[in-house]
This record gives sequence, C-alpha cells and structure tokens, in this order.
Amino acid sequence: MKDWLDVALETERDTISFGEKLSYCLGGRGRVYLQGSLGAGKTTLCRGILRAMGYAGAVKSPTFTLVEPYNFVGGQVYHFDLYRLNDPDELEYIGVDDYFGDQNLCLVEWPEKAKDTLPASDLDVELRIMDRSRCARLTARSVFGSEVLENLKQRLSG
Repeated sequence: MKDWLDVALETERDTISFGEKLSYCLGGRGRVYLQGSLGAGKTTLCRGILRAMGYAGAVKSPTFTLVEPYNFVGGQVYHFDLYRLNDPDELEYIGVDDYFGDQNLCLVEWPEKAKDTLPASDLDVELRIMDRSRCARLTARSVFGSEVLENLKQRLSG
C-alpha cells in the first residue's frame, strides 16, 4: 500500500471538486497541512472542503487573523494561515492547542512556519504549480490519514 497520491488539478473548479471529495473522506475531522507557493491553490482546496460540508459563504485565507473558525452541526473546522506568523510562540497566545481536538478538522496553510509547535498532521497536501495547472501530492502521516487516503483513492477511481 502506498501512502501517497498525486492528483492533477487543471482548473480552479477541479481543485474545488477535489476538495469536496477529500472533505467526504475526512468526515469533518483530522489535521490537514497544506504546503505550496503563493497562488498554488491552498485556499481554493480549503474552499472545496468547506463547500462539501455545507458552507456557502466566502472562504478567504485568514492571513491576518491566523485562524478562521467555521461552525457546523457535526463539529468545528479551523482554517489556519500561518504565512504572516513571525514567531511560532505567537500560536500559544491564540491557544492553538485548544483547536486541535480529535473531533475538529484543522486545515493549516504554511504549517512549516510553526516549526514544531503544531501536533503532527494526519495528511500533508503539497500543491505545485505546473505550467497553467496544479498538481497535488497527498501524503498520509497517521493511521487516520492512511484511511482517508485509501477512501479518497476509491472515490476518485469510481
């Protein structure tokens, strides 16, 4: 069993659709860390995940607030953007540990800025720009992440 998956994302709509499929596999929980250059599609992927959960409002990157909470009947989603994080210790001031409960879904853009402050991810998503399209590489980092990845492979092949 390989614990990674590459997916070509030709358009913004493909990225949103892929986020929707990923959302179903996550089931409203987990820790997903998104990496990639500016404009690679991290926030667009998050938008797809949230759309699948029933959120219809604007999804923008919480660059200045660091975290944007979304409340759902089944739980909480926390969308982090750590791009402007100056020091990982800043995360302690916002009570970052309180967000990462097992019942929550945490989507973290620019996790590398936090150094070792965050708990381990379940799934890493690296988005790369390739000509005019994107490529996503998903890597499982936990048992739950492996389950999500296997379910996603089945959903994509069906």
